[in-house]
Order: sequence, then structure tokens, then C-alpha cells
Amino acid sequence: MRALRALGETVAGRLPRAARWALACLPGLLAMAALVLCVLGVQDAAGGGGRHTEARAAVAHRAVRPAIVPRERWLGDPRPTTPPAHYSGPVVVVFVHHTDSPNGYDCADAPRIIRALAEGQTSARLFDDIGYNFLVDRCGTIYEGRGGGVDKAVVGAHTQGFNHRSAGVAALGTFTAGSPVPAPMAEAIAALAAWKLGLAGTDPRQTARLVSSNSLSRVPAGRHADFHAVAGHTDGYTTDCPGAALRAELPAIRERAAVLQGRTPGRTTVARGH
Repeated sequence: MRALRALGETVAGRLPRAARWALACLPGLLAMAALVLCVLGVQDAAGGGGRHTEARAAVAHRAVRPAIVPRERWLGDPRPTTPPAHYSGPVVVVFVHHTDSPNGYDCADAPRIIRALAEGQTSARLFDDIGYNFLVDRCGTIYEGRGGGVDKAVVGAHTQGFNHRSAGVAALGTFTAGSPVPAPMAEAIAALAAWKLGLAGTDPRQTARLVSSNSLSRVPAGRHADFHAVAGHTDGYTTDCPGAALRAELPAIRERAAVLQGRTPGRTTVARGH
């Protein structure tokens, strides 16, 4: 041991003064570096933990994406290229509609019905594409409506003044008072809302704030309005849509969507500002 120590002192004595100084300071520098890393770790645990927890919570409440039939299935014959889609911020409200069309259809005929709806909107109403983001038939089949990507925040043409940060889902049929809403249809709407709202971490039972873009809505342009995360068309625009019967189902659809997100039944989270 003494020989090794003597050898070390001999080697150190032959080094330049700057090198000897660096070697002398090395233990202190290593200790300081360890201290800095420790402090940064504590700060990350204290300051960044909230963000990590929030991210984990958002992921935990994301529902499984339901099966969605692509728009090509109802478009039928080749058509001109769909105009470029427009996008907004994350979807925080799902507006529910009905198509005000007959209820007694065969579900196999749903693509033809959707195609007729699209043609009516693009010709008579001069829309550039079908207005609804999604459509659901009475058997619970979900169809992609407006082009642009089902997992993206595509701006639709379904709720006057409130098409940004929202998605429109239309129930095929007429659901005025006395017209029962088929259980598979209600379940599909809940599953779609759970998935779409879950992408933004939104609880289907909470409320969200949107800003009106058109004074033809219930709210003058530029002013904000609070909506249920699963709302009826009539909440944003003066209309009977989605019909009294379907509107009466919305509270149950919200609760079901929350369960599909893995949230505790009956406990509504506080909405964040949107």
C-alpha cells in the first residue's frame, strides 16, 4: 500500500501544475455534479409530476375506438376529389343530430341513405361535403361522414356557429316525441362520443366552452357559450333537432360514454376552460 501511495505521489509530482490542480479538485467536482443531478431529480418529481400524472389520467380515460365504416363505402361511384378538410383544436363537444328521414329502413340500405343525404347537402345547400362528421344507423353501425380523418378534429357543417372544436354525429331517422331510439344506436353514439372526447381528455358529463362564429346561432358571433360535452343540435341553433325522443336519451348517453372511458359512474369531473 505504501509503495502504491509513493508511486502515485511520484507520478503526480511529474505532472504539470494545472493537471495536479484538476486531479485535486476532481472528487469535489464529482460530488457537485451528483448534487446537481439529485436536485434536478427532486425538482422533476415535484414540479413535473403533475404534468405526468395529468398525462397518465388523460390516457387512462381514453376509450377504445369503435368500428367506423369508411366513407368510401357509401360514396359509391367515383366522385370528384373531396375538397381539402379544415381542422380545429381538439374536439370537446359532440353535437347529436337526427337526419329527419324515415325510420323503417333496412340497415343494409344505410349507405344509399347517407349518399342521398350527402347529395342533398352538396347540391341544394351547396355544401362542399356532407356536413356531419359521423352517422349512425338504427343497427348501431357508425359511418364516417365528412372527409379528413376520423381521428382528427375536422371542422364540419352541422351546428351553425359551433363547428370548431366539435364533432357532429347524426342518427339516421326521425326521433321526435314518441319515436323510440333503438338501443344499438344509442350505444353506438355513446361509444363514439367516449372515444372522440377521450382524445382530448374530456369527460362526456362535463361542460365545455365554445366561441360562436356566426350570429345565426343562438349566440352572437364572438361570444362564448357553455355546452354539455354531449349536446343536442338545438343547444346551439334554433331547431327541433335531434328530436325530443333522442334529446331525452342524452343524459343516459353521457353516463354510458363516461363508463366507457373508465370513469366512476355518477361522478362528474370539473371542466377546464376551453
